[in-house]
Amino acid sequence: MEYMTEAISLAMLAMGHVSPNPAVGCVIVKNGAVVGKGYTQPPGSAHAEIVALTEAGELAKGATLYTTLEPCCHYGRTPSCTKAVINAGIKEVHAAMLDPNPVVCGKGKEELETAGIKVILGECAEQAADITAAYTKYITTGEPFITAKFAMSLDGKIATRTGDSKWISSEESRRFVHYLRYTSDAILVGVNTILVDDPQLTYRLCTRGGIAKRQPLRIILDTLGQTPVTSRIFHEPGSVLMAVGDEIAPAQKKAYLKAGAEVMVLPSKRGLVDLAALFKSLGARQIASVLVEGGSTVLGSLFDAGLVDKVFAFIAPTIIGGKTAVTAVGGKGTAEMIDAIKLEQVNTRLFNGDFMVCGHVRKT
Repeated sequence: MEYMTEAISLAMLAMGHVSPNPAVGCVIVKNGAVVGKGYTQPPGSAHAEIVALTEAGELAKGATLYTTLEPCCHYGRTPSCTKAVINAGIKEVHAAMLDPNPVVCGKGKEELETAGIKVILGECAEQAADITAAYTKYITTGEPFITAKFAMSLDGKIATRTGDSKWISSEESRRFVHYLRYTSDAILVGVNTILVDDPQLTYRLCTRGGIAKRQPLRIILDTLGQTPVTSRIFHEPGSVLMAVGDEIAPAQKKAYLKAGAEVMVLPSKRGLVDLAALFKSLGARQIASVLVEGGSTVLGSLFDAGLVDKVFAFIAPTIIGGKTAVTAVGGKGTAEMIDAIKLEQVNTRLFNGDFMVCGHVRKT
């Protein structure tokens, strides 16, 4: 378990720069000592097993390999890892989980066993599955993994009755949100968030306050094209995608293009763009994960449509009150408690007074 735990830690280092590939960690052990370790490199570069095998060199012969995901057995951008493992003389492989990719699932294990290598599955399986959750959904459905993030008061409000929302959560909580941005391919907000907060929606380095070179795609849901071209989002590093309705004025579409944004025209109904069509299109361009940062209308629409896969809720120890103060999740909601959306694999954490609840949405 000790070595697989280290492999899990290595896999986490790969998160944020290997999508749409899975983040994988690998450790090679011989005579009780680690002789090689590595994690997935950016697409087109070495997989975790190859990095670890290269570091181990001749010491890999007769060693045991721990990996957070079944070694791949097909030639994609790079040669298969199973052949490299076999050729290196590894005697035993511990894999946290099978690769959900239908091209690989179980076949990598079978190839290793055919070559006389003992394969053991299941160590740290839950942690490995959480790290690869976005990859799993993307590779099996072709659509991105949707994470909903919101910060609210103890009574469930995300702003006061006047719309003031800065800041509900603590600085420590907000730093963690930058980590969530870093590990996501895209960030999505609604037009109201732009109009009220004029956010940057960039990943900013927590230690020095600088702007990272790699930025997630920023997506604005704006059916009618109300986002001003003077908004800060158009003047930050990275790309902007305007997801607009099919009734948008041609002049407004042209203005967004001139501002440097991409415009995706989608079918719209009752003032909202077709979210399912949006996510299908994002998956087609290899966007494997989307972080939704609100607001209430967007989150309500996503939950109503059953499109959310994971939730990060930050609960601040404050009371806002007010009948007209905005709640975290709008939409129609459920009529019966039995139909309420439930989370599983729930984790909690404290951030300088804020209480974070994180969990996967239970799919029925």
